[in-house]
Amino acid sequence: MGGFLILLIILGAIWLLFVIPARRRRSSHESMQDSIELGDEIITAGGLHAFVRELGDDQLKVEIAPGVVATLDRRAVAAVAREIEVEVEPEDADEPEEGGPAAEARPGPGDGTSAKPG
Repeated sequence: MGGFLILLIILGAIWLLFVIPARRRRSSHESMQDSIELGDEIITAGGLHAFVRELGDDQLKVEIAPGVVATLDRRAVAAVAREIEVEVEPEDADEPEEGGPAAEARPGPGDGTSAKPG
């Protein structure tokens, strides 16, 4: 009886670690494919970037180059390309800028402006 209980615990752990996350990924991928709209930039499973020009139930018409429209199966869409906003950190006012006047006044090694003894 103890061996059967251990087997059930192992099967339950496998279910929790592998089956449930795979099901979540699959459902989120399907919802992404269903949310495609006209004008979206998509990335196909083969890595091709294209813009959606027409929507169908199972197929999409995509523009892969100016004036070149191809038919693509909806299942071949790997991702919808979204622009990512990057937050730029402000520079500290205490530190001198690398290209500022203080950096220009200091001669660097090997730039021909250093004083030579002689």
